[in-house]
Amino acid sequence: MNFMKLRISLLSVLMIGCSILPFQKEESNNDLLLAALGILATASDWVWDLPPGFPVPNVPSDNPMTKAKVELGRHLFNEKVLSGDETMSCGSCHIQSLAFADGKDFPTGITNDAHPRNSQHLSNVAYLPRLTWSNPKMSSLEIQARAPMFGESPIELGLSSNAFLDKLKSKSIYKTLFANAYGNAETAVNEQNVRFAIASFQRSMISGNSKYDQYAFRNNKSALNASEIRGLNLFNGEVAECFHCHGGFNFTDTSFHGGAQEEFFYHSNGIHDDVYYAGVPSNKRGLYDLTGIASDTGKFRAPSLRNIGVTYPYMHDGSFMCDDANNPNITMGKTKTDCARDALTKVVDHYRSGGQNHSGKDATLIRAFTITNSQRDDMVNFLLTLTDDEFLTNPKFASPF
Repeated sequence: MNFMKLRISLLSVLMIGCSILPFQKEESNNDLLLAALGILATASDWVWDLPPGFPVPNVPSDNPMTKAKVELGRHLFNEKVLSGDETMSCGSCHIQSLAFADGKDFPTGITNDAHPRNSQHLSNVAYLPRLTWSNPKMSSLEIQARAPMFGESPIELGLSSNAFLDKLKSKSIYKTLFANAYGNAETAVNEQNVRFAIASFQRSMISGNSKYDQYAFRNNKSALNASEIRGLNLFNGEVAECFHCHGGFNFTDTSFHGGAQEEFFYHSNGIHDDVYYAGVPSNKRGLYDLTGIASDTGKFRAPSLRNIGVTYPYMHDGSFMCDDANNPNITMGKTKTDCARDALTKVVDHYRSGGQNHSGKDATLIRAFTITNSQRDDMVNFLLTLTDDEFLTNPKFASPF
């Protein structure tokens, strides 16, 4: 049975049902019709428009991708009703022009209390089997959404109940969007569907049209200049060996997609020593905070380097930032690239020094290596080619408000 015949059959059944249930209100009949269309939509109208070289992401079977769900999620991602005092949304700490990071050492929620780690960018988050910096329990976007929405330590969006659902129901736009995504808007506006729609929108955030992608996957060998190519070779070579933690199409050793085995790792990269970790609060010690295992102190997930030119400050606590960090124009124009170049230079210098002495550091991955300052600059130039300007401005990821 083709799509149109299925549509006609379902609508015919519903119309017959309406005729034999005269006590139903007209709006209930309309809800049934919308439900039918919603069922058809979730049968899946989603087509992955993936860049060359990108595998199909894994999607949970209980939350299939649909256009209507992604569009609903785009609205909810930017909806301030999803915070306790209606002053913040997911988009407050995940800004498109910064690849959905926020440019701060630590974000603050509605109570203005600082988060213990900085906001990760969301480029290609669909491929990550573990989310956040150091919590292996955060295994899906659907689960992770609860933390910013309802978490109490730290407070981010600061929701304490499901009262926000009534606020969503009071807005006519959500009656339409929920009906399109799930069917009956009255019953579809629930906490799970909110999280699932946001997760669907986040999975749609595919970034793969940087200068590097043009060079590596689109056969445009003029996309990178000589310095950038030298930096690429150093990055993937046996001297710097950056690719061990930042390899593959998504430049991280944490990945999960169709046909691949789930992989995720946590590392101490020597940005702090044992004395530092002994003196910080228990929510700043990395994987140790979850496991209680001493050797897990200072271990964090290696983030994707996609769009690294706009995701400073770097590391889980913003350890590396440009010297001009207080410039009010730091996120605009040429200054943005200059800031990234300055901060990335510090990052490469950190790694070539071998980092600080730390008992949890993996000495096979984090060890001193010798390159010239010119070679360091080549590597920085290469890293800057991983920024996808199209992703940063694509209207399908932009706030609808």
